[in-house]
Amino acid sequence: MNYRDLKTERPEPGESPKERVDRELNELLQGLRVSATGVQVLFAFLLVLPFQSRFSEMGPLGHRLFFVALLSGALASVCFIAPAAQHRLLFRTSLKEKMLRRANRIGIVGLIFLMVSMATAVALVVETVIDDVAAVIFSGVVALTAAWLWLLQPIIDLHRLRTSRGGRPSR
Repeated sequence: MNYRDLKTERPEPGESPKERVDRELNELLQGLRVSATGVQVLFAFLLVLPFQSRFSEMGPLGHRLFFVALLSGALASVCFIAPAAQHRLLFRTSLKEKMLRRANRIGIVGLIFLMVSMATAVALVVETVIDDVAAVIFSGVVALTAAWLWLLQPIIDLHRLRTSRGGRPSR
């Protein structure tokens, strides 16, 4: 899918193309700030976990889950912070629309890493408290719910939008 082909956002009345890009970039950065806060709380929990006394009692599965959760949480943080960092570096350039498209893609990748981190963190806790089977079930529920709400529903909406327009890109 091409971002240009899926534009559904219309300019506000009296809004110039530059104003539209500025508004869309601001809205995207605000959304990423919300996601970044969530991943930072999860990441902080994961960073202190190895220093807890019972961490060494976890088996090999628990340690693997921890490292997957930690790595994916770190990568989600990088993705959610990247658009703001790039905005600082590219401020007052003619690259805002490019930055908007890139930030959108990076944000989607960040959501995928966050989904993995959340699901594996849940699996880690459930595996420690209950057992391996429950860990698979509960983390699967988290992963499937996030995949549905964050990715699949919007993709279905975009597909329906394209179909209702006869497959033509909006102008």
